[in-house]
Amino acid sequence: MNPQFPGNQGHMPPTGYGAPPMGGQRPPIAGQPMYNGTGQQGPPPSGFPSGPPKPNNALGPGQSQFRPMTNGPQPGGFPGGGPQGDNINYGAQRAPGPPMAGKPSQGPPQHVPNSTGPPNSMMGSGASSNMMGQPPNSMMGHNAPPNMMGSGPRPPNPTGGTQNMMGPGATPQGGQFRPPPPGQGQFAGGPPPNATQQMTSQMGGMSVSDQPRPMEMSGSRGIPPQSVGSAMGNAPPTNYGHFTQGGPPSGPPMGYGSGAQSKPQTSTPAGFPHAPGPTTSAPGGGFPNQGPPSSMSGGFPNQGPPSSMSGGFPNQGPPSSMPGGFSNQGPPTSMPGGFPNQGPPSSMPGGFPNQGPPTSMPGGFPNQGPPTSLPGGHPPGPPSSQYGGMPPMPSQQTPPSSAGPIPQPGPPGRGQQYMGGTMPGTTFPPQTGFPGSGGQHMPAPGGIQQPAPRKLDPDQMPSPIQVIEDDEANKGGMFATLEKGVVPPLVTTQFTVQDQGNCNPRFMRSTTYTIPCTADLLKTSHIPLALSISPFAKLNAGENQPPIVNLGEVGPVRCKRCKAYMNPFMMFIDGGRRFQCVFCGAQTDVPPEYFQHLDHTGRRVDAYDRPELCLGSYEFVATKDYCKNGTLPNAPAFIFMIDVSYNSVKSGLVHLLCKTLKEEILVNLPKEVGAEESEIRVGFVTYAKEIHFYNVKGSLAQPQMLVVSDLDDVFVPLLDGFLVKLSESEAVIDSLLAQIPVMFAESRETETVLGPVIQAGLDALKSADRSGKLYIFHSSLPIAEAPGKLKNRDDRKLLGTDKEKTILTPQNNFYTKLGQECVVAGCSVDIFLFPNAYIDVASISDVCRLTGGNMYKYSYFQSDNEKADLDGSRFMEDLRMNVESQFSFDAILRVRTSTGIRPVDFFGNFYMANTTDVELAAMSQSQAIAVEIKHDDKLNEGDGAFVQIAVLFTSVSGQRRLRIHNLSFNCCTQMAELFRSCELDTLINFMSKQAIRETLNSNPRQVRDNVMNQVSQILACYRKSCASPSSAGQLILPECMKLLPLYSNCIIKSDGLQGGSEISTDDRSYLMHLVSAMDVKSSHVFFYPRLMPLHNLDKAPKMPRSIRCSAERLQDNGVYLLENGISMFMWIGHNVDPQWIQDIFGVQSAAQVDIDKCKLLALDNPLSQRVNEVIQQVRQERNRYMKLTIVRQRDKLEPWFNHFLVEDKGLNNSASYVDYLCHIHKEIRNLLS
Repeated sequence: MNPQFPGNQGHMPPTGYGAPPMGGQRPPIAGQPMYNGTGQQGPPPSGFPSGPPKPNNALGPGQSQFRPMTNGPQPGGFPGGGPQGDNINYGAQRAPGPPMAGKPSQGPPQHVPNSTGPPNSMMGSGASSNMMGQPPNSMMGHNAPPNMMGSGPRPPNPTGGTQNMMGPGATPQGGQFRPPPPGQGQFAGGPPPNATQQMTSQMGGMSVSDQPRPMEMSGSRGIPPQSVGSAMGNAPPTNYGHFTQGGPPSGPPMGYGSGAQSKPQTSTPAGFPHAPGPTTSAPGGGFPNQGPPSSMSGGFPNQGPPSSMSGGFPNQGPPSSMPGGFSNQGPPTSMPGGFPNQGPPSSMPGGFPNQGPPTSMPGGFPNQGPPTSLPGGHPPGPPSSQYGGMPPMPSQQTPPSSAGPIPQPGPPGRGQQYMGGTMPGTTFPPQTGFPGSGGQHMPAPGGIQQPAPRKLDPDQMPSPIQVIEDDEANKGGMFATLEKGVVPPLVTTQFTVQDQGNCNPRFMRSTTYTIPCTADLLKTSHIPLALSISPFAKLNAGENQPPIVNLGEVGPVRCKRCKAYMNPFMMFIDGGRRFQCVFCGAQTDVPPEYFQHLDHTGRRVDAYDRPELCLGSYEFVATKDYCKNGTLPNAPAFIFMIDVSYNSVKSGLVHLLCKTLKEEILVNLPKEVGAEESEIRVGFVTYAKEIHFYNVKGSLAQPQMLVVSDLDDVFVPLLDGFLVKLSESEAVIDSLLAQIPVMFAESRETETVLGPVIQAGLDALKSADRSGKLYIFHSSLPIAEAPGKLKNRDDRKLLGTDKEKTILTPQNNFYTKLGQECVVAGCSVDIFLFPNAYIDVASISDVCRLTGGNMYKYSYFQSDNEKADLDGSRFMEDLRMNVESQFSFDAILRVRTSTGIRPVDFFGNFYMANTTDVELAAMSQSQAIAVEIKHDDKLNEGDGAFVQIAVLFTSVSGQRRLRIHNLSFNCCTQMAELFRSCELDTLINFMSKQAIRETLNSNPRQVRDNVMNQVSQILACYRKSCASPSSAGQLILPECMKLLPLYSNCIIKSDGLQGGSEISTDDRSYLMHLVSAMDVKSSHVFFYPRLMPLHNLDKAPKMPRSIRCSAERLQDNGVYLLENGISMFMWIGHNVDPQWIQDIFGVQSAAQVDIDKCKLLALDNPLSQRVNEVIQQVRQERNRYMKLTIVRQRDKLEPWFNHFLVEDKGLNNSASYVDYLCHIHKEIRNLLS
């Protein structure tokens, strides 16, 4: 019998589910998924040559991965006790984990388990970066096994590690490479590699590799490549064949013997032959020596004679044109004069401060005060969709002024060094170096006079677009989670997960999937070991929700010592009567009801019929022991609390909200899969200076209003009839929502309260004995006399200074204490703000932060007339998405790790009363928590490491459940292996949350320096430990981190971290709140926005190809869509085809487009439909509804749009990508020297 049960949320499995199936083991047929229940995740991946996938490293139908191990309880035993509250004995020390049976540690294959042959990275030039393969043996000592990657071909020359590219006799000694004898080229015995192997000479010594090869050792260089375009894009190869960059060489294979002299580099400026010997030439490394593409009118640093530099970055071009010595970043040359200073657009509620063009003024933008005509003197925001109304021109920090003097040219014949990485074999010939510490000109060997360098080409910098497209090509499709330690596809890649024992990466991602065995190795690398956890993340269409397991009265089966829950990694011993815990090594008796026999390989015969024995994610139905006071909970409640003061009524908010609640929100309350109706109770409150409760009991003809005016001691005046089920009181609720806008239409109350409103909602939930959510719609600073009163302390001049934390932290602890009370009662608070002036987000947001709630902000909200509907549709969509995505209430999350590592720090929006339990009154699908993990002992390379996340929560139907996610890791003793299995997007997510926390405790400069320092330390460690010796002037980046400089610069420039006085204090606090709860997918696009051309859309339904975020990439006859998950812009060039404008906007020219409209017309032509589809799809991918803002080229809004082009220099002189890369390179060289 194979008990089938629907794996959908909410369906209870049949009663036979807890009992062992009869008829013994029925392993899945080949090609059938591992778990036999109907909750099975998707079709199996193709390519299991021999039978079904099995968890635990595919050791056959049951050879277990662990040897039994007998260790009794540790000294200082554990008091007994049930699983009450999921919190027994958590802090206890643990015994060493069980050793794993003798498999050698193995580089995880690409995502098809058991696949043989080389990974995809050899399949031609679009191949995947080999981030998961084994390091070249050169990094593993001379005696490393030659081939650790399964049954593919063996790498050449196993003894020395890397291929010997240095001619005869050049054997590595002690990790050093001896240069070839003078006069002998590097590729002696064969032609130099072609374009796909050796990057352009332009790309100088940048190499992108984690399989460094000693290509830099002799002065000779290969011929320049035929095509520069794909230079950075190709993924590095593994070291199987002789081809380096993705595909086989087009010419004869490279010879490594002696014989042919290598050709001198054809692009050598003076045509000198190459100097033999190691590259000692330029003490500095440089950049691709190349002029900008003709379409770019400047915008990247010029490198010219030193006299032209006043700012210290490479400056190339006529010095006189650059007032500040920084890259010429202005509008394309076709715009004479750039943007004149302009006042706020008259059509907007408030406009932008006057702004000059980036380049037309020395020193960047003029410092401008807010337009005095605005209420409260605040500079008004751009269209309020930006971060809820952010004024333009975020000032960012100035570029690192120490970023190094002018680069000197190196000797002729050296190609320029790319700032990229040597990854498997991608090295670039060095050319001009960065000068040494003193910055003086260093003569080239032999005193050759150096030619002047040419302009640095941003196309040679590592491109995020290329990395994303390569990952999509190589890892898109099915991703099976069988093997431990496999790096998952990027968040930008479309993939479907087949759960085979490790959880879906949408639920949990790690900064690295191979954990160093010792704390010292991790500390040396400076890579933080951290997880990003979204326990209730939204899954893709082909993926099933974690199945629900009901073991009845027995309850979830757990380890008796560390209380870890049953999972696929536990090992059954003693004929199935006991199991050994993979986390602490303790042995626990199997409850008799859960007993099942083992087959001849030691696996339970029902392993594929029980989700907890074969899947990475599943849910247990909790028993009373897991509930407060030992009683099962009631269904949750939503209380809608509406501000009916003058501002709210006047802006149209009250009218719109009541209409929306009735028509769209209440009918979409969340319910269990398969349920007829939602079990959630609803209640309604209105308030201004006093609080009005409504009795909406189904038996009443009309709703009744009860007023509470004593705000110092708030109480709920009614119990019965306040919280009702929608289906039972629908008519009364409809009547109430129709009456509220009429009742308060003439409201003249301008002062509001907020503290007592939250207290009233909390009291209502407590007295009804329910967990739930308060939805508060609030419009102004609570200045009325009542608890929680706040004063206006806004002073945006402090932003960006050492005193900024005084206005970014709460002004008193009222809301912090209130938030803690709410968490204890399971009451989450979501606040929707509609301010026209300062509202003190920093103080108010603490209630949301501590309760796991969300915050939304709509500045200058107007929805009372069609013409000025600024944010009505955005607000309605946000509210609808929020209500529908609520999944769990009154949650406690705990992270358990195997012996040797432990969680030490948590980042996000939640409350912790002790050091182990993360408490959230509610958790939505998009929320994430970051957890930092540290060593407390050595790990064993054979055993690996394990993490289990358990969330105890109340579901939307009021059922108490546990959601479990498991993830297994490899362990390593080699730095190269660690660098090969990192995931950059998760690292950036974690670094941003760390930086946000630091912002509240230290000064902005310190925060910036910490980020830069961490990046430099990580890259310097890679250079020192993993890259082959090469000239100091070369910047070498690991393959999986080649975008680390770009993304870390984006964190530093981000408004949440560095927003200065040109954004409002509230917007700054609001963004900080958002970033601290972002999941990896959201933070990726927030820091590096997506920019897509719309003027050349094809008919295919797929999204247009993105381009890099730089003004250089925009053509004035183009139209582009830019989005970062919070704001969305359409930029229209002034030479755009009039037909395009006619098809989309129905007007003759771009000048006639009404930029105040935030909706595109749905016209009856294919182009209009296609553009609308693209915008619709972008919105569906994000957690918040993005309002479309239309920006014409040279319009007043354009500087604010340009501010999102993160590769360019920022508004307040924050560094461009190129400048920042120079700075990081200089820091790395300082660290190495």
